[in-house]
Amino acid sequence: MKPVQIGVLGLGTVGGGTVNVLKRNAQEIARRAGREIEVTHAAARDLNKKRICDTDGIQITVDPFDIVSNPYVDIIVELIGGDTLALELVMQAIENGKHVVTANKALIAKHGNEIFAAAQAKGVVVAFEAAVAGGIPIIKAIREGLAGNQIQWLAGIINGTGNFILTEMRDKGRDFDDVLKEAQQLGYAESDPTFDVEGIDAAHKLTILASIAFGIPLQFESAYTEGITNITQEDVLFAEELGYRIKHLGVSRKTDKGIELRVHPTLIPEKRLLANVDGVMNAVLVQGDAVGPTLYYGAGAGAEPTASAVVADLVDVVRALTSDPENRVPHLAFQAGTLSDTPILSIDDVHTAYYLRMMASDKPGVLAEVTKILGEHDISIEAIIQKEPANEQNDACVIMLTHRVLEKNMNAAIKSIEALDSIHDRVTRIRMEMLNAN
Repeated sequence: MKPVQIGVLGLGTVGGGTVNVLKRNAQEIARRAGREIEVTHAAARDLNKKRICDTDGIQITVDPFDIVSNPYVDIIVELIGGDTLALELVMQAIENGKHVVTANKALIAKHGNEIFAAAQAKGVVVAFEAAVAGGIPIIKAIREGLAGNQIQWLAGIINGTGNFILTEMRDKGRDFDDVLKEAQQLGYAESDPTFDVEGIDAAHKLTILASIAFGIPLQFESAYTEGITNITQEDVLFAEELGYRIKHLGVSRKTDKGIELRVHPTLIPEKRLLANVDGVMNAVLVQGDAVGPTLYYGAGAGAEPTASAVVADLVDVVRALTSDPENRVPHLAFQAGTLSDTPILSIDDVHTAYYLRMMASDKPGVLAEVTKILGEHDISIEAIIQKEPANEQNDACVIMLTHRVLEKNMNAAIKSIEALDSIHDRVTRIRMEMLNAN
């Protein structure tokens, strides 16, 4: 049987890593796939750029559409990123009857519904394991390994840059801006780090995970997204003192009223496994009704970890080349036409616990005023810590942990607290998740 010919669009970090893994492990991959897999064509912006991979035997062009339209190329591997040119190329590849493998989370999160509908009509596969959590096979785990479960919730550290920053702030007492600069120097963060530190990258990935977990269409525009730029060294230290760690978490939970889809800084108990995922590593915790909690941990980025997922998708696609399209694993885990219209909840309608920090006048009655407001909004307090005045205004730092409450109630309470003459500056609010296995 003739080898399957692959066209790779983009020979950067992941593209180069993919070529290396395919060449180095060619024999083992062929044994698993049932056929040899060869990269015969590739597209790159600069033909003379030094590569991290061996390009011998690969026809390289600057025009990716040449590859998408090449009748001899069986599978397109899209690794150029973005959701404009990549969308055009993927849709053209599908129109030409080619299977697609992509690591592009923005593309899938924003245009996946359209892409999968086109692929279904053409009887081709679009595989995207590498789009979420790099080398961790989390898509396959939820879509296939947990197919017998009703997924109740999932929570993940799915952006390595943000996790690196928060880890350094905790372990070395560094400030956010200082660590961000190092992350950029190390190549963990882009020169414009907005997608990473503001949670957009994580929201792309969470959108995909939630869709597969709960059988709903991709709805990135409905995801609540909050970054870590306002997390201070104070908050990191106070969290530690209270037995918690701050992580930039993506959380999706199925409730009676809808599905939560949110990315934000989160306090989690320090004894939880997820709280001990440090540096640039990723991890996803999934709670199923039958299996209970399962944790998936590994490298969320990098040339060969991500290439591992790309190649795994290639093997799956090659295995499916001769199969009946109606009997393949569905793109979003559930059969086409059975996706649910369960709504995505507004963040105002989410229940969670909270960490609150405020600067208050150090005088009698202030705490009573604050707790009265919280009580009026059905918010009960789990713990209070008051620090000695540390500034010329004789302000005391008050930290509170609350029990679970409706977000809109907390918003109203904070507005009233900030209006008090005895409260100075804004109230810092960080959500808390216990991540209990229930």
